[in-house]
Amino acid sequence: MRNIKLLLQYDGTNYAGWQGLRAPTTGTAPHPTIQDVIEERIARLTGQRSRLIASGRTDAGVHALGQAASFRTESALDAAVIKRALNALLPPDIRVVEAEDAADSFHPIRDAIGKKYIYLLSTGGARGPNIAGGRAPFIGRYIWDIRWRLDTDAMALAAGALAGRRDFRAFMGAGSSVKSTIREVRALTVERTDGLDFLAWRLGGSFLKITIEADGFLRHMARNIVGTLVDVGRGRTPASAVHEILKSADRRLAGPTAPPQGLFLEQVYY
Repeated sequence: MRNIKLLLQYDGTNYAGWQGLRAPTTGTAPHPTIQDVIEERIARLTGQRSRLIASGRTDAGVHALGQAASFRTESALDAAVIKRALNALLPPDIRVVEAEDAADSFHPIRDAIGKKYIYLLSTGGARGPNIAGGRAPFIGRYIWDIRWRLDTDAMALAAGALAGRRDFRAFMGAGSSVKSTIREVRALTVERTDGLDFLAWRLGGSFLKITIEADGFLRHMARNIVGTLVDVGRGRTPASAVHEILKSADRRLAGPTAPPQGLFLEQVYY
């Protein structure tokens, strides 16, 4: 039995997240999961059902630039053939970037030593090519478009307070059952830019890119951190309050959960 490792990219807009519903992905189902879609294509290719395990479950609407996953198969197809064939079968918003034979012991969750997420925000009505003013029509799929002026210095100060090994229970979404809420945020940065490269164009406007790298993430942790930093930037929460929010372990004291479309799983480290 072979263990095939995949590196995946996907646009999560039209999916109900990663986690499989264990239901058919064809017919009338309006929002299939990414796991179900890929598993169904693997079954078509290999003639057998295989369980696809990812490094983590991205939420509905969240995207991935570097999701890692693996499945076991008795198929004799070369890994390069598996990559090409799956891409021919998959919808265009899910791509296999790499496929390779992994060690039998490899496990996408247990072997991961860290992950990096990025979150994109627009604070100035992003302008697309040939648009004199106003909002580019397609950025809503990938950017949280907000209208508030944000104090990025205060956000950076709050981000610094969140870096390190901390108890992030106050930033954990409901419905999660984990043995420990201790995580180490290795890097958390807030960068402002006046443009983003998109396809063959450059989008003008005022953008923020929040990068979060940690040894692991709790449910909704990245989006709750972003929501809290935005509250700090708006002046609704002082940067100094982040220490108390962490100590409280009370989700109600942290900021709102940022919408999913601005979040990208950029890389999983092994």
